[in-house]
Amino acid sequence: MEKAEISSHNSDKPESAFANNSARIGGFGSMFPFSGIKKRGHGSRSWIRVDQQGNAKVLELDKATIMRHCSLPSRDLRLLDPLFIYPSTILGREKAIVVNLEQIRCIITAEEVFLMNSLDGSVVKYKTELSNRLQAAKDQPDELPFEFKALELALELTCMSLDAQAKELATDIRPVLDELASSISTLNLERVRRFKGNLLDLTQRVQKVRDEIEHLMDDDGDMAEMYLTEKKERMEGYASNDSDVENVASTGAKGLSKSAPVSPVTSVSPVAATNGARKLRKAFSSIGRSSKHTSLSSSSSGREDIVQLEMLLEAYFIVVDQTLSNLSSLKEYIDDTEDLINIKLVSSYNLYPSPSL
Repeated sequence: MEKAEISSHNSDKPESAFANNSARIGGFGSMFPFSGIKKRGHGSRSWIRVDQQGNAKVLELDKATIMRHCSLPSRDLRLLDPLFIYPSTILGREKAIVVNLEQIRCIITAEEVFLMNSLDGSVVKYKTELSNRLQAAKDQPDELPFEFKALELALELTCMSLDAQAKELATDIRPVLDELASSISTLNLERVRRFKGNLLDLTQRVQKVRDEIEHLMDDDGDMAEMYLTEKKERMEGYASNDSDVENVASTGAKGLSKSAPVSPVTSVSPVAATNGARKLRKAFSSIGRSSKHTSLSSSSSGREDIVQLEMLLEAYFIVVDQTLSNLSSLKEYIDDTEDLINIKLVSSYNLYPSPSL
């Protein structure tokens, strides 16, 4: 009897523990605590918003809000998540440009920039420099649309940072290589091995930025997609034309129905009907001409804007390509030093052969 009571008492404990466990793990119905991961994926993050006037403000925004505001899919925001490591990427979307260049991760729209907040020096410098440039250009004619100004600064700071890192690496490694060539030691070999790993990592990052810029320059469609201001103005023009059509149609309908119903067989006077139809035809004709002119001018300016963006990208492609060339030269210098060391080792081995048994 006593054993039965102990058994019953023990059976209550797991049930209670399982109930507490279920409450902890949420609605997944699993013994694995995924609730923390789910909360992390949908929690708010700190963003820096910079508008067209250069005003910067720190905001706490969740993923869903950013997706709705910028019309972006969830996979694009994963590129900006600091918890994941993605190579440098520039994506043109319907209402935004997604930029992931080294430490600069941001979403650029036609009116504002949402910059992933961070204490990294590149992020602070991007926010400060963008605000200063926009405020300084308030009263000056715009040579570039807002989104291109923001994209240009991201490319500029990224290329400058990569070039500075390449020069610093070359400054550090060349004296070690020269010392190793004259005096082979374990310490110098270890230092060269470490520098060689850093060189490989930096080369891959520079190569990815170069390939991303080249990919954009080779695709006119991708470059056209990135012209957000033109697309926004075009959509506003279409909306204005639609409202004009509705107003003209309602006005014409009122004009055609103004005749007094004297009898059931009484119809609209021919003069009123003719005038109403003439107004409708004139309105639709003018709207059609306006739409055609807008379409032609948009396509013409679109080609010009693609050329403008292509020139902008080409300028930074040259910079990053030169950085990659410098890193390749440094890699060849390391290889030449290794060949020299191997020759010296073989010569010393031949000079002092091991005694035969």
